[in-house]
Amino acid sequence: MAKIPAPIGNDFCPQTLFLYGTYKKDGTPNFGLFCWISYCCWGSEIGVMACIGLDKLTKDRIRETGMFSANLVTENLLPLADYCGCNDGYTTDKTRVLPTCAPGNVLHVPTLTQSPVSMELEVIRTVSLGDGEVYLCKIRHVSAEESLLKQSESLETRMRRIAPIHTTCRTYFSYDGKVLGAWGELQSRL
Repeated sequence: MAKIPAPIGNDFCPQTLFLYGTYKKDGTPNFGLFCWISYCCWGSEIGVMACIGLDKLTKDRIRETGMFSANLVTENLLPLADYCGCNDGYTTDKTRVLPTCAPGNVLHVPTLTQSPVSMELEVIRTVSLGDGEVYLCKIRHVSAEESLLKQSESLETRMRRIAPIHTTCRTYFSYDGKVLGAWGELQSRL
């Protein structure tokens, strides 16, 4: 099959969505929606690379505290995620729509109890990229639904059950590739 030049983008390389959690200065939880996250190695440990561009309250709080949570977004959490991603944390009180939050087990970060997987991340190094920053993080704790750890079920079965959301930064996709909507369309379902 022949390949031709294409626009630069990630249209055919979807990424998993996460709600990054930090505490505001007043102690209330704040969550922002991000997809620029992947894994890296810290010697024999697995770590996380996460990127945030432009000015965002989440980025300000990570800079100040050096920590955040990454909560996997599923189909059930998608309207909340869309709301958090489309509304400015500086001027919007997102706590009015947040489901139950719990404090991190190891780090002082909020986690979403409805997310099947939450990671507590400590920033070890920051790389500046103009108006963006890449955070190289150590995973200090992972909380997962107990059912996900049952080895008696196949990984495929467990993944289908939690149904993580993917995006190309314009469109949300279900785990099986079905279009769920464009960015900004789903927040009205809250």
